[in-house]
Amino acid sequence: MDYTDSDLCYITATEALAAFRSGTLSPVDLMQAVVKRSEEVNPKLNCLTYDYFDRALDQARKAEAVYARNPEEARPLEGVPCAIKDWHSVAGEITTYGSKAFRNFRPETSAPTVERLLDAGAIMHCRTTTPEQAHSGVTKSPLWGITRNPWNTEFSPGGSSGGAGAALAAGITTLADGTDGGGSIRIPASANGVFGYKPPFGRNPTDREHPSESVLHYGPLTRSVADAGLMQNVMSGQHPADIHSLRDSMPILAEFDAIAGTRIALSMDLGYFEISDEVQENTRRAAAVFESLGATVDDVDLAWDFSVLDAWLTNWEGLFWALAGDQLPRWRFELDPFVVKLIERGATHSVKKFYDVNRVRYEMYQKLGKIFENYDLLICPTLAVPSVAADHSNEDETFEINGKPALPYLGWALTYPFNLTSPLPVASIPSGFSPTSGVPTGLQIAGRAYDDLSVFAAAAAYEAANPWRQHRPAL
Repeated sequence: MDYTDSDLCYITATEALAAFRSGTLSPVDLMQAVVKRSEEVNPKLNCLTYDYFDRALDQARKAEAVYARNPEEARPLEGVPCAIKDWHSVAGEITTYGSKAFRNFRPETSAPTVERLLDAGAIMHCRTTTPEQAHSGVTKSPLWGITRNPWNTEFSPGGSSGGAGAALAAGITTLADGTDGGGSIRIPASANGVFGYKPPFGRNPTDREHPSESVLHYGPLTRSVADAGLMQNVMSGQHPADIHSLRDSMPILAEFDAIAGTRIALSMDLGYFEISDEVQENTRRAAAVFESLGATVDDVDLAWDFSVLDAWLTNWEGLFWALAGDQLPRWRFELDPFVVKLIERGATHSVKKFYDVNRVRYEMYQKLGKIFENYDLLICPTLAVPSVAADHSNEDETFEINGKPALPYLGWALTYPFNLTSPLPVASIPSGFSPTSGVPTGLQIAGRAYDDLSVFAAAAAYEAANPWRQHRPAL
């Protein structure tokens, strides 16, 4: 089969691996296409930090030799380009965490999920941008500058895995990894029109830098549901570095049963968010797709409130103080000023206030758990607006949704509540486009605790009925 460069830049990993095995596509051809694409469009987006193109091409040639010798010897992701977030430790490679404080830092070990992806044959050809220390839903940093959305460069690709989302949408990579502590996988999945998955806590091991942190999740960003399954099957499982990593695996299958009869609860606002009209319209259309597949969709009142936001901020600020407070004497004036404020606010929280986060998490699930007694899944918008400006300020006092004041720092992301309810698997799927900005919108699918398969089944059924991969940004 003859592939154009455009075909190769938007091929899925599932398709590429099948073509590698059949001999109709070489890993070298795929890598050459994404490298060329990176050189053409990254200057418009600024979604990469470091690239390893020459080394990646050498690795692609070795993968090509494996398939030529015996395709059965190929590892699960042999020869597939995979962008690794520059917040994820990679042994021996500069890992900046988006911060000048780490601009020359070379960790001794890799994050467990990164290690697994590379051991499975994925080829790291580039690193993707992140806001400083992954603090924000907008990807910009004093070290790397502003990353832009490929659908409309006036807008942000989201964050903190914003570079990963932009790279996928722009055809710069086949696979990308992300982390999600408040929506950092799902926010860019929504804003870039791709698929993102926050696994339940423990499904994928976390890293050594944030031990036992239950709001933090490593997971996949992909252009298809099947590709996320491929990555999950490699990334998940017990790891000696993470006591919370689950022993039992949950393989994601290539095919799922029909979702007819599935009971789906729809919460448009989770009880307290203001949602833009265009997001509401796209959410309703997405819900209608599920109904057309035989699922029942009912509006529910989740009745969460702003105590959820207060709890997440308390936890987040406390984490920043504990992890980065000792950086202030040396780096205060070279850090993002908002990061400095996060750290300083974290230092003010009492032990009681910090522990009260657990009480809020308990109360949240008392409400959601009752809904899951009657419904298999919960859906809601991923973001309250398609995206925010590329140079959006987390302290913009003029920020509004529907003419009403909204918190500029994640007051527009319906994602962080599901980090507080961390055992729930949550995906973001594309739900449409903004008619004004052209930026994609997203829909979250949340499942019962540790029920990954129901979330994947619903996402796969929706993708088959309402495919999104034919849409590509005009860069």
